[in-house]
Amino acid sequence: MKSIRVYASVLVLAVATAGCSAVGNSTADDEPASQRVVLVTHESFVLPKALQKEFEEESGYDLVVRASGDAGALTNKLVLTKDDPLGDVSFGVDNTFASRALDEGVFAPYDATLPDGADQFRLDGDDDHRLTPVDNASVCVNVDDTWFADHDLAPPTTLDDLTKPAYRDLFVAPGATTSSPGMAFLLSTVAAYGDDWPAYWTKLMANGTKLVAGWSDAYEVDFTQGGGKGDRPIVLSYDSSPAFTIAGDGTSTTSALLDTCFRQVEYAGVLDGAENPDGAKALVDFLLTPQVQAALPESMYVFPVDSSVQLPAEWAKFAKQPTDPFSVDPAAIADNRDDWLRTWSDVTSR
Repeated sequence: MKSIRVYASVLVLAVATAGCSAVGNSTADDEPASQRVVLVTHESFVLPKALQKEFEEESGYDLVVRASGDAGALTNKLVLTKDDPLGDVSFGVDNTFASRALDEGVFAPYDATLPDGADQFRLDGDDDHRLTPVDNASVCVNVDDTWFADHDLAPPTTLDDLTKPAYRDLFVAPGATTSSPGMAFLLSTVAAYGDDWPAYWTKLMANGTKLVAGWSDAYEVDFTQGGGKGDRPIVLSYDSSPAFTIAGDGTSTTSALLDTCFRQVEYAGVLDGAENPDGAKALVDFLLTPQVQAALPESMYVFPVDSSVQLPAEWAKFAKQPTDPFSVDPAAIADNRDDWLRTWSDVTSR
């Protein structure tokens, strides 16, 4: 069986590779700013070496990648250094953090030419086109189809189902305060239940939901289709996850529940005050090229925003995307994030 363990091991390698402070020409930091473009990103950014070389050859710039932390840490760093930016361009601020970055004036306007289908991912309220959509993926509840078949139990399909007695002690999820997908799941419940979302979480916890620190703890340790000997057949993961749990007969052993999903979109933008704004624009444009868009599924496990790009065969068959995912206005997230997290912590610690 080609299990999610392969996916996780590749992801660990990718993160380790991307975590370097500089990727590319090791002497690039000593070059004049006009000869290099500095990308500030998160630790999961991976640009295949062949594509990095292609960008450098076509643009004439050396690419320097400075990566650390997740999307939240990245946003905070960009805000704190906005008067003396750490680079020329940034990738990885998503729709859950974008409003804060825009309100703080982190990015400069740049109206990049978008590929087919990408316009739907533009950020509401960003009339100056300071952020350019590059990829998307949805955080969704996933189920182990084999476990439910073996136990002659119909799997859940909705958020409400997770609170039913039939699914007591079966769900594991990363926490909202310690995990990006955990925060996305919290936002799903805010979108679904409005002001009543704390009551939903009270029911969810009363039904034996287990909260862990991060995605790998939930999927690789507690999930029955993960890398360990987990005992929970319901897990919070991604819409792409079923493409990585392929059995010997060519079918996937897991499914994403598409009525539970929150879509995340990642953006690139030219940093205001960049030393090399032309190089920054060139990199934003390059991230939208067909060759980079086609590499996203297998390099960063996300969907391209270019609808004309052909997905890998297993993605096309098993990585189904929701047609109507939950969403929360980015400005509302910025205004309420801290209060929501405090309330969530109070409810889940009772």
